[in-house]
Amino acid sequence: MQEFDFAVIGTGSGLDVANVAVNQGQSVAIVEKGRIGGTCLNRGCIPSKLLLYHADVLETIERADEFGIDATVEDVAFGEIVRGVTEDVHEDSESIRRGLRSSSDHELFEGEGRFVDDHTIEINGGADDGEQFRAETILIAAGTRPSIPPIDGLDDVSYLTSTEALQLENRPDRLVIVGGGYIAAELGHFFSTFGTEVTIVGRRPTLLPDADEEVAESFTDRYDARENITVYTGYEATSVQTADGEVTLEAAPYEYGTGIVDGDRVTATGDELLIAAGRRPNTDTLNLEATSVETDDRGFVQTDEYLSTDADDVWALGDIVGEYLLKHSANHEAQAVARNIFGREPEPVDYSAMPAAVFGSPEVAGVGKTEGELLDADREYAKNTYRYENTARGGAMHAEGFVKVLIDLEGTILGCHIIGPDASTLIQEVVVAMKAGSGTVRDIREAVHIHPALPEVVQRAFSGRFERGRNHDHDHGHGHDHDHNHSHD
Repeated sequence: MQEFDFAVIGTGSGLDVANVAVNQGQSVAIVEKGRIGGTCLNRGCIPSKLLLYHADVLETIERADEFGIDATVEDVAFGEIVRGVTEDVHEDSESIRRGLRSSSDHELFEGEGRFVDDHTIEINGGADDGEQFRAETILIAAGTRPSIPPIDGLDDVSYLTSTEALQLENRPDRLVIVGGGYIAAELGHFFSTFGTEVTIVGRRPTLLPDADEEVAESFTDRYDARENITVYTGYEATSVQTADGEVTLEAAPYEYGTGIVDGDRVTATGDELLIAAGRRPNTDTLNLEATSVETDDRGFVQTDEYLSTDADDVWALGDIVGEYLLKHSANHEAQAVARNIFGREPEPVDYSAMPAAVFGSPEVAGVGKTEGELLDADREYAKNTYRYENTARGGAMHAEGFVKVLIDLEGTILGCHIIGPDASTLIQEVVVAMKAGSGTVRDIREAVHIHPALPEVVQRAFSGRFERGRNHDHDHGHGHDHDHNHSHD
C-alpha cells in the first residue's frame, strides 16, 4: 500500500493546500471522482458567469433606445455560446489534470474516495478503482451537490439541475424553476434574457432570502416586473407530471416555519424543469462512519475554529463544512488550513467581512449583518440608504438601485448591502474597510472618490444622515448626524 505525507479529497480549493504541501517537500495524493477543478470551475461560478456576461451584453443592446441609439439584434447563436463556454471550461479542467498526471510531486487518483479508517483511503470506480493508500494528514474538500426536494412525481420526470442547465445548448421556450435562491435568480436572468419564458417558484416570501430584506424585496419586484419572468414566492412545489412533452408543476401556499397552508394553488407549465433548491454535502459518499470525523444534523463536516475535524490530522474546508458556500470563502479557508497545518502556531479562521454577490439583473452584493439580523439580535444600529440615480454616473446609466449601510452608534460598519449595476465590484471597498481598515465609516468618507465615477454612490451612502434602526422607534426621525463636514458635491 502506498503511503503519503498529505492527501486531499476534492480538487477545488483543496488543491491550493496540496501545492503548499508539495512546496514543503511532502509526498501528496489527490483524489477526484469528477472533472478536475471542483464545482466552481466545472459546474458553478466560472461557467455561469461566463454565460451571464453574454446575457448582460444582450440586455445592454436591447436597452440602447433609452440612450437614443437605434440597435437591433438579428440573431443569437445560443448553442454556440453555451458550447463555447463548456469547451473552455473543460479545456481548463483537462489542463490541470494533465499537469497533475505528469507531475512527479503529485499522485492523482481518479475515482470516488472512501475512508477505510481515519488515514486510509480506498478508490471506488474511475481509472484507479480498487486502489488504497494511507496518508499522515488528510484534507476533506469534497464539496456539495444539488439538493433534490421531495416533490411528488419528480422521480418519473426528466429534470435539470444547475449542472445540466449550464450546458443546455437548446434554449427552452418555457422553463420552470423550483427554488428562489441565487442559482434560480442567475439562471432565470440568463434564460429569460435570451427569450425563454421563465417561471420561478420559491418557498420564501422573496427571492434571495439570505439577502437584506429591503434588497430582497426590491430584487423580487424587479424580477416579477420583467417581461419574460413570472415569480411565485411563498409557494412550495408539491407535485409534477409530464405529458406531451410538457412538464406541469403544482405548488401550494407556504409559510416559512409553518409549512403548507390553506389557499389557492398555482400551476406552471414548461418545456424544461430546473431544480435549484439548494445544495447538500457529499459527506454521504465518503464512508465517514469508518472514521472519527463527525457531521452535523445537515450532514456537513464538523470542525473546530481551525478547520480540524474530530479525527487527528484530518481537516476539512470549502462547501462541505457548510460555513459559506462560496468559492472565495473556500480559498480563504485553504489559506487558513495551509497555515494551520504547516505553520508554527494555528490561528482560527477569520470569517469577518465575508462578502457575497448574485450576478442577476440587477446585481446584488452584501457584506456583514443584514437589518433583519440586527433586529433579531436586538442590537442598536443606525442606517442610511443612497440611490444610484442620485449620482451623476448613475443618472447617466439610467441605473436603478441603492446602497444601504448599517452601522453601530459609534460608527463601526455592521453591514452594507447593494442592489444595482456593478454591485459585486462596489461592495469591495466596504470589504476592505471592514477587513483591513478601521472598520468605521471614516474609512469610506476620508477616501478620495473619483468624480463622477459610480463608487460615489457608496461614498454618499456612508456620508449622509443616518437614522436609528427600528428597534428604537421612539428615536426615529431624529437620527444621528454623522455627516461631519462632508460635501455631497
